[in-house]
Amino acid sequence: MSPRPDTADRLDVIAEARRQWTVRWGEEPARPMAAVTSIMRVQQLLIAELNALLKPHDLTFPRYEALMLLEFSRRGSLPLGKIGERLQVHRTSVTNIVDQLERSGFVRRVPHDEDRRAVLAEITPAGRRTAAEATEALHAAKFALPETPPDQLDTLVAILDGMRERAGDF
Repeated sequence: MSPRPDTADRLDVIAEARRQWTVRWGEEPARPMAAVTSIMRVQQLLIAELNALLKPHDLTFPRYEALMLLEFSRRGSLPLGKIGERLQVHRTSVTNIVDQLERSGFVRRVPHDEDRRAVLAEITPAGRRTAAEATEALHAAKFALPETPPDQLDTLVAILDGMRERAGDF
């Protein structure tokens, strides 16, 4: 993430919240509050930067994730319910994402061969080209983490994986 030039005189609100928390409740509860608040803020910053990188490709990060799911699938298609499961989003969000990808010409809805009730989202040639171009842009920007050393990225992933595992995410 690139530093913002207007942040030199700004207060670190998370550090201030931690200070206030520590005064009122002590360091022990202040630590996880600061960690959670920091994670949530970084998530907001990353989504904003990733969406800016993907905008020239007519994508947002959720649409990119869906497009890549289809790109990685064996047949280039998945049932909408399976997309929702893999992205861990509600079916309404999947419908919205697929609608937008379809309007852009990156996917098309096709009937399921075996289940007449199910609809598949299928990646189009334009979707494959866009997925490749968008992936190149994200790689060039190091997924909005260009200043983070590789060992820190590995440590971060390990910490977050541990949190996800304890939460039963996998």
